[in-house]
This record gives sequence, structure tokens and C-alpha cells, in this order.
Amino acid sequence: MRGIWRWWRWAAVVLVAMVALGFTAVETNALGARDRLDRLMARIGTIIHPAPDRDTLPTVVFTPYPSISPSPEASSAPSMPAGATAEPTASPTPRPQREPVDVTIVSNHDAVFASQLTEKMCAVAGTQMVLAIMGLADTSSEFQNELGGRIGEWEAWDDSHNGGWGPAAISLALAEYGARGYEVRAYESRGDALRDAAIALTETGKPVVLLPWWGAHTWVVTGYRADADPTVFRDARLSGLYILDPWYPRVSSIWGPSDPPGNFEDMDELKRNFIGWSRPEGAYPDRDGRFVVVIPTR
Repeated sequence: MRGIWRWWRWAAVVLVAMVALGFTAVETNALGARDRLDRLMARIGTIIHPAPDRDTLPTVVFTPYPSISPSPEASSAPSMPAGATAEPTASPTPRPQREPVDVTIVSNHDAVFASQLTEKMCAVAGTQMVLAIMGLADTSSEFQNELGGRIGEWEAWDDSHNGGWGPAAISLALAEYGARGYEVRAYESRGDALRDAAIALTETGKPVVLLPWWGAHTWVVTGYRADADPTVFRDARLSGLYILDPWYPRVSSIWGPSDPPGNFEDMDELKRNFIGWSRPEGAYPDRDGRFVVVIPTR
């Protein structure tokens, strides 16, 4: 009898040790333990609380743009035979000057910034900031709660298997409050996504929404820097974006401290944060591995 109790005591010690090691592995993400747990919990969540299976906005897939040659320089005039007289021609259209641009549609980022009220409300706060920039909403907690409470009108399985906010829900919510014409796009390359974001921002004067962190987060883009105007020069090279991060002023265990409103994120930071879509709750054929943007088209 005493031997049996001794065996149970040892079994209890081993069990406690295994649980402790398991928590440690999850906390430190050893061998990807936390990632696997997150994916398991996400899949369980889709079973317990399935999202409505109804029509929503499609994700428009953009294939890579053709490679771009450097913009040609103005060619010299052709040589003429000795004694020949050139025929009069119309004056050529002046070629646009290639020069760096620094573009922003927001003069005071603090005035349009809204921090997400909970860890799950990044898309709500991002949508709120887009509306605030366009003069269609304020940055109050009351409005963020109102907006978040309406997700049942816009959520759909194809947009977010977890239910709640996906990029299509963001676009639908924007349209509901007067910011129509936002489209969900998925790009094969990060460079194409950022270039189109800059062009759309310039041409419409409206902010763009990026889905960084494998599609789990929301950034609002308010401007960019480039070595030339991307609406004129197809080979313009961006050096970074101005963003509003609703996670601020929190600190992420994975991504580190968040940046204050209107921070300039250079290309290294964009490569670190703006990663191809990969969600733990299941497959999204039009988005997986691609760079997802909610972009103004009007």
C-alpha cells in the first residue's frame, strides 16, 4: 500500500512538472509551442462560435506587375545632314522632373488617433481613424464601442473564420459611415502592395489600411516618402510609410513597443511587420501568403 502511494506521489510530481514545462514553453514560444496553441484555440473557436456563412466583399487578387525599367532620360536631338534645315515641329511636352516626394494627408496625427480599447479591437480603431481623417467620425471611446457593437451586420465566414472583423468588414463599415469605394486587395509582392497604396493615397486623398502581422493587425497609412512621384514614375522607389498604429501605447511580446501616431516606418520595419497573410483559424485561398490592403478606389 505504501508503495502505491509513493508511486502516486511521484506521478503527481511528474504531472506538475509537465504542466509547468508546458506553460513555460507556451510563454517563451519554445519550439513554436505558443503558435501551435494559438492555432488550436483558433480552430476550436470557429467550431464553438462559427461566423455567419453569407456573401461579403470579395478579395481582389493582384498578380505581380511586370518588371520596370528605369525611367528614360530625355534623349538628345537627332543629328542633321550638313546644310539641311529642320522642319518646324510642335514644342515637346516637358518631361516631369524626377525629385523626391514626402506626402501626408494628415497635418495633426494626434488629432485623428484612437487607441484600441481592448486587445481585440485593432480593426475597429483602425476603421474609426479612417473615418476621423475623412471627417465622418470622432475618436471617442463611445464611438469605438458603437462601431465595434455593429460587427454582426458585416461579419462573414469568408472574411473571418473566427467571426468578427476582417478586411471586408472594415470596408463595409467604412461605406456604412460614408467612406465608400474601399476595396480589399491581395498582392503577390509587398512592393506592389505598398506602391499601389501610395498611388491610391495620392490620387484619392484618402487613407489606406494595411493588414500587418500575418493579417492579425491593422495599420492606417496616412502618407509616404519616395524618390519620385509614383503616380508619374512607375519605377519610383518608396522609402517608407507614415502610419497610425491603434496598438499604441502598448508593447507586444512579439513585435515590441508600438510607435506613436504618425510615425515614419522605413522599409526595414515594413518588411518586419507587413508579412504575407497566414491565419491560424484556417485557409483563405485568395489571401494566404499575400499582402492584404484595404484601399480607396474613388
